[in-house]
Amino acid sequence: MNVINIAHGAFIMLGAYTSYWLFVGPMHLDPFLSIPLAMIVMFVLAYLIQRFIVNQVIRAPMLATFLLTFALSIIIANVAQIYWSSDIRSITTAYSGSSITFGAITIPWVRLWTLVIAIVMTLGLQTFMTHSKIGRAIRATSMDVDAARLSGVGVGHIYALTFGIGGALAAAAGSLVSVSYAITPNMGDSFVVRAFVVSVLGGLGNVTGALVGGLVYGVIESFGALIFGEGYKDVVALAVLLLVILFRPYGLVGRATA
Repeated sequence: MNVINIAHGAFIMLGAYTSYWLFVGPMHLDPFLSIPLAMIVMFVLAYLIQRFIVNQVIRAPMLATFLLTFALSIIIANVAQIYWSSDIRSITTAYSGSSITFGAITIPWVRLWTLVIAIVMTLGLQTFMTHSKIGRAIRATSMDVDAARLSGVGVGHIYALTFGIGGALAAAAGSLVSVSYAITPNMGDSFVVRAFVVSVLGGLGNVTGALVGGLVYGVIESFGALIFGEGYKDVVALAVLLLVILFRPYGLVGRATA
Protein backbone atom coordinates (compact mmCIF):
# COMPACT_ATOMS: atom_id res chain seq x y z
CA MET A 1 0.00 0.00 0.00
CA ASN A 2 3.10 2.24 -0.32
CA VAL A 3 3.32 2.64 3.46
CA ILE A 4 6.65 1.81 5.09
CA ASN A 5 5.67 0.78 8.60
CA ILE A 6 8.68 1.04 10.89
CA ALA A 7 6.29 0.56 13.84
CA HIS A 8 5.79 -3.06 12.77
CA GLY A 9 8.50 -4.12 15.22
CA ALA A 10 6.76 -2.25 18.03
CA PHE A 11 3.54 -4.13 17.20
CA ILE A 12 5.49 -7.41 17.45
CA MET A 13 6.74 -6.32 20.87
CA LEU A 14 3.21 -5.46 22.05
CA GLY A 15 1.99 -8.86 20.83
CA ALA A 16 4.72 -10.57 22.85
CA TYR A 17 3.84 -8.59 25.98
CA THR A 18 0.14 -9.36 25.50
CA SER A 19 0.89 -13.09 25.49
CA TYR A 20 3.24 -12.66 28.46
CA TRP A 21 0.71 -10.88 30.66
CA LEU A 22 -2.01 -13.36 29.69
CA PHE A 23 0.37 -16.17 30.65
CA VAL A 24 1.51 -14.80 34.04
CA GLY A 25 -1.92 -13.34 34.90
CA PRO A 26 -4.89 -15.06 36.52
CA MET A 27 -5.89 -16.72 33.23
CA HIS A 28 -2.46 -18.37 32.86
CA LEU A 29 -3.25 -18.69 29.17
CA ASP A 30 -0.87 -20.69 26.98
CA PRO A 31 1.05 -18.34 24.62
CA PHE A 32 -0.10 -20.24 21.54
CA LEU A 33 -3.73 -20.00 22.67
CA SER A 34 -3.34 -16.26 23.35
CA ILE A 35 -2.60 -15.52 19.68
CA PRO A 36 -6.24 -14.70 18.74
CA LEU A 37 -6.60 -12.27 21.67
CA ALA A 38 -3.29 -10.56 20.87
CA MET A 39 -4.35 -10.24 17.22
CA ILE A 40 -7.68 -8.63 18.15
CA VAL A 41 -6.03 -6.11 20.47
CA MET A 42 -3.40 -5.11 17.92
CA PHE A 43 -5.86 -5.02 15.02
CA VAL A 44 -7.95 -2.42 16.85
CA LEU A 45 -4.88 -0.38 17.86
CA ALA A 46 -3.30 -0.48 14.39
CA TYR A 47 -6.63 0.35 12.70
CA LEU A 48 -7.06 3.45 14.89
CA ILE A 49 -3.43 4.53 14.39
CA GLN A 50 -3.77 4.36 10.63
CA ARG A 51 -7.24 5.90 10.43
CA PHE A 52 -6.50 8.90 12.63
CA ILE A 53 -2.71 9.40 12.35
CA VAL A 54 -1.06 7.74 9.34
CA ASN A 55 -4.00 8.52 7.06
CA GLN A 56 -3.29 12.23 7.50
CA VAL A 57 -0.08 11.90 5.46
CA ILE A 58 -1.08 9.03 3.19
CA ARG A 59 -0.96 11.26 0.08
CA ALA A 60 2.43 12.70 1.03
CA PRO A 61 5.72 11.20 -0.28
CA MET A 62 6.59 7.79 1.13
CA LEU A 63 9.29 9.36 3.31
CA ALA A 64 6.54 11.03 5.36
CA THR A 65 4.98 7.71 6.39
CA PHE A 66 8.47 6.31 6.99
CA LEU A 67 9.30 9.10 9.45
CA LEU A 68 5.85 9.06 11.05
CA THR A 69 5.87 5.32 11.75
CA PHE A 70 9.49 5.62 12.94
CA ALA A 71 8.34 8.21 15.48
CA LEU A 72 5.42 6.00 16.49
CA SER A 73 7.83 3.10 17.01
CA ILE A 74 9.97 5.19 19.37
CA ILE A 75 6.92 6.43 21.28
CA ILE A 76 5.42 2.94 21.70
CA ALA A 77 8.76 1.45 22.82
CA ASN A 78 9.34 4.22 25.37
CA VAL A 79 5.80 4.02 26.76
CA ALA A 80 6.29 0.26 27.13
CA GLN A 81 9.57 0.88 28.94
CA ILE A 82 7.91 3.36 31.32
CA TYR A 83 5.10 1.00 32.26
CA TRP A 84 6.89 -2.36 32.09
CA SER A 85 10.53 -1.31 32.71
CA SER A 86 13.52 -2.69 30.82
CA ASP A 87 13.53 -5.96 32.75
CA ILE A 88 13.99 -9.00 30.52
CA ARG A 89 10.97 -11.26 30.66
CA SER A 90 10.36 -14.70 29.21
CA ILE A 91 7.64 -17.31 28.93
CA THR A 92 8.52 -20.77 30.19
CA THR A 93 5.86 -23.42 29.70
CA ALA A 94 5.77 -27.05 30.78
CA TYR A 95 6.83 -28.08 27.28
CA SER A 96 9.51 -25.41 26.70
CA GLY A 97 12.33 -27.92 27.10
CA SER A 98 10.70 -30.67 25.06
CA SER A 99 11.95 -31.58 21.60
CA ILE A 100 11.52 -34.11 18.83
CA THR A 101 14.49 -36.02 17.39
CA PHE A 102 15.04 -37.26 13.84
CA GLY A 103 18.36 -39.11 13.83
CA ALA A 104 21.00 -36.49 14.57
CA ILE A 105 18.52 -33.60 14.26
CA THR A 106 16.78 -32.26 17.36
CA ILE A 107 13.93 -29.76 16.95
CA PRO A 108 12.35 -28.01 19.98
CA TRP A 109 8.58 -28.39 19.99
CA VAL A 110 8.04 -24.65 20.44
CA ARG A 111 10.10 -23.90 17.32
CA LEU A 112 8.27 -26.56 15.32
CA TRP A 113 4.83 -25.25 16.32
CA THR A 114 5.98 -21.70 15.62
CA LEU A 115 6.95 -22.72 12.08
CA VAL A 116 3.71 -24.61 11.47
CA ILE A 117 1.48 -21.79 12.73
CA ALA A 118 3.44 -19.17 10.77
CA ILE A 119 3.06 -21.17 7.54
CA VAL A 120 -0.67 -21.71 8.14
CA MET A 121 -1.23 -18.01 8.82
CA THR A 122 0.76 -16.98 5.75
CA LEU A 123 -1.22 -19.31 3.50
CA GLY A 124 -4.41 -18.08 5.17
CA LEU A 125 -3.46 -14.49 4.38
CA GLN A 126 -2.74 -15.43 0.77
CA THR A 127 -6.17 -17.07 0.49
CA PHE A 128 -7.84 -14.06 2.09
CA MET A 129 -6.10 -11.63 -0.27
CA THR A 130 -6.97 -13.54 -3.43
CA HIS A 131 -10.45 -14.93 -2.74
CA SER A 132 -12.26 -12.53 -0.38
CA LYS A 133 -14.05 -9.32 -1.31
CA ILE A 134 -11.97 -7.30 1.16
CA GLY A 135 -8.76 -8.86 -0.16
CA ARG A 136 -9.67 -7.88 -3.72
CA ALA A 137 -10.48 -4.35 -2.52
CA ILE A 138 -7.08 -4.12 -0.84
CA ARG A 139 -5.29 -5.26 -4.00
CA ALA A 140 -7.35 -2.90 -6.15
CA THR A 141 -6.53 0.05 -3.88
CA SER A 142 -2.82 -0.80 -3.95
CA MET A 143 -2.88 -0.88 -7.77
CA ASP A 144 -4.87 2.31 -8.41
CA VAL A 145 -6.42 4.36 -5.62
CA ASP A 146 -8.53 6.56 -7.89
CA ALA A 147 -9.91 3.64 -9.89
CA ALA A 148 -10.74 1.79 -6.68
CA ARG A 149 -12.57 4.83 -5.32
CA LEU A 150 -14.56 5.17 -8.55
CA SER A 151 -15.51 1.50 -8.21
CA GLY A 152 -17.09 2.16 -4.82
CA VAL A 153 -14.22 1.10 -2.57
CA GLY A 154 -13.98 3.05 0.69
CA VAL A 155 -10.28 3.82 0.34
CA GLY A 156 -9.83 5.33 3.82
CA HIS A 157 -11.38 2.27 5.46
CA ILE A 158 -9.35 -0.11 3.27
CA TYR A 159 -6.07 1.60 4.18
CA ALA A 160 -6.92 1.36 7.88
CA LEU A 161 -8.11 -2.23 7.48
CA THR A 162 -4.86 -3.21 5.75
CA PHE A 163 -2.81 -1.54 8.47
CA GLY A 164 -4.95 -3.31 11.08
CA ILE A 165 -4.38 -6.69 9.45
CA GLY A 166 -0.65 -6.00 9.42
CA GLY A 167 -0.81 -5.10 13.11
CA ALA A 168 -2.74 -8.28 13.91
CA LEU A 169 -0.20 -10.43 12.07
CA ALA A 170 2.62 -8.62 13.89
CA ALA A 171 0.89 -9.44 17.19
CA ALA A 172 0.68 -13.09 16.15
CA ALA A 173 4.40 -13.00 15.36
CA GLY A 174 5.05 -11.47 18.78
CA SER A 175 3.10 -14.23 20.49
CA LEU A 176 5.03 -16.86 18.54
CA VAL A 177 8.48 -15.44 19.29
CA SER A 178 7.61 -14.86 22.97
CA VAL A 179 8.20 -18.56 23.68
CA SER A 180 11.69 -18.50 22.11
CA TYR A 181 13.07 -14.96 22.63
CA ALA A 182 13.53 -12.62 25.56
CA ILE A 183 10.75 -10.03 25.84
CA THR A 184 11.89 -6.40 26.18
CA PRO A 185 10.50 -3.02 25.04
CA ASN A 186 13.12 -2.85 22.27
CA MET A 187 12.87 -6.43 21.05
CA GLY A 188 11.03 -5.38 17.88
CA ASP A 189 13.97 -3.50 16.38
CA SER A 190 15.79 -6.60 15.13
CA PHE A 191 12.58 -7.99 13.65
CA VAL A 192 12.01 -4.82 11.60
CA VAL A 193 15.36 -5.37 9.86
CA ARG A 194 14.50 -9.02 9.24
CA ALA A 195 11.07 -8.06 7.89
CA PHE A 196 12.62 -5.71 5.33
CA VAL A 197 15.16 -8.31 4.24
CA VAL A 198 12.48 -11.00 3.92
CA SER A 199 10.13 -8.71 1.98
CA VAL A 200 12.80 -7.71 -0.51
CA LEU A 201 14.04 -11.29 -0.90
CA GLY A 202 10.58 -12.61 -1.63
CA GLY A 203 9.30 -9.63 -3.58
CA LEU A 204 7.33 -6.68 -2.21
CA GLY A 205 3.57 -7.16 -2.21
CA ASN A 206 3.90 -10.93 -2.62
CA VAL A 207 2.56 -13.01 0.29
CA THR A 208 3.97 -16.29 -1.02
CA GLY A 209 7.25 -14.50 -1.65
CA ALA A 210 7.36 -13.44 2.00
CA LEU A 211 7.13 -17.10 3.03
CA VAL A 212 9.87 -18.11 0.60
CA GLY A 213 12.00 -15.12 1.55
CA GLY A 214 11.62 -15.92 5.25
CA LEU A 215 12.74 -19.52 4.78
CA VAL A 216 15.68 -18.48 2.57
CA TYR A 217 16.73 -15.79 5.03
CA GLY A 218 16.58 -18.24 7.95
CA VAL A 219 18.75 -20.78 6.14
CA ILE A 220 21.28 -18.12 5.08
CA GLU A 221 21.43 -16.67 8.58
CA SER A 222 21.95 -20.09 10.16
CA PHE A 223 24.67 -21.17 7.73
CA GLY A 224 26.30 -17.75 8.03
CA ALA A 225 26.52 -18.20 11.80
CA LEU A 226 27.83 -21.77 11.37
CA ILE A 227 30.55 -20.88 8.86
CA PHE A 228 31.62 -17.37 9.88
CA GLY A 229 30.52 -17.22 13.50
CA GLU A 230 27.42 -15.94 15.31
CA GLY A 231 28.55 -12.30 15.06
CA TYR A 232 28.59 -12.40 11.23
CA LYS A 233 25.21 -14.00 10.51
CA ASP A 234 23.51 -10.65 9.92
CA VAL A 235 26.38 -9.52 7.70
CA VAL A 236 25.99 -12.58 5.49
CA ALA A 237 22.22 -12.15 5.25
CA LEU A 238 22.50 -8.45 4.38
CA ALA A 239 25.17 -9.22 1.80
CA VAL A 240 22.76 -11.64 0.12
CA LEU A 241 20.09 -8.92 0.28
CA LEU A 242 22.44 -6.53 -1.53
CA LEU A 243 23.05 -9.11 -4.26
CA VAL A 244 19.31 -9.64 -4.69
CA ILE A 245 18.72 -5.89 -4.97
CA LEU A 246 21.48 -5.61 -7.59
CA PHE A 247 20.59 -8.61 -9.76
CA ARG A 248 16.92 -9.38 -9.01
CA PRO A 249 15.32 -6.27 -7.50
CA TYR A 250 11.79 -7.66 -7.85
CA GLY A 251 12.60 -10.55 -5.49
CA LEU A 252 13.07 -14.29 -5.77
CA VAL A 253 9.39 -14.96 -6.47
CA GLY A 254 8.26 -11.63 -7.92
CA ARG A 255 8.19 -10.75 -11.59
CA ALA A 256 9.43 -7.63 -13.33
CA THR A 257 6.58 -5.31 -14.39
CA ALA A 258 6.35 -2.16 -16.43
